[in-house]
Amino acid sequence: MIGKRLSPFVILLADDEPADAHLVKWALTENRLHVELQHVLDGREALEYLQREGRRFAMAARPDLILIDLNMPRMDGREFLAVVKGDPALCDIPVVVLSTSEVDRDVRDSYRLGASGYITKALDVNEFIVEIRQLSEYWISLVRLPENR
Repeated sequence: MIGKRLSPFVILLADDEPADAHLVKWALTENRLHVELQHVLDGREALEYLQREGRRFAMAARPDLILIDLNMPRMDGREFLAVVKGDPALCDIPVVVLSTSEVDRDVRDSYRLGASGYITKALDVNEFIVEIRQLSEYWISLVRLPENR
């Protein structure tokens, strides 16, 4: 599981589709993961969260992992990646693209912009639950992240 971690693993999800966000929440619950999921609707709101802007995000916990959709209004996933990976205070947070796009250019561009991974959302709910479990096992249980970030 999480090992010595006392606090939950914090995931920031940026996705403008309520059904997709609900599915991620449900998959985390189904997998019985000790995760605190924070959901925002686009890249702009994700940046506000990370920079603790406004009353809503003043006490926001720094995420251990960011899951971001590519196609969102105001600021899409590509623009978000460019800003976050160019910011010394934020660039060490892993960002995984979670998208329905299977276009190779989207995958390549995401990695070039600094994505830590790219997952194409499975259309089958059971497959999606497995994807979220595998993603979580990797980032929560296997990968070592810097302490006191």
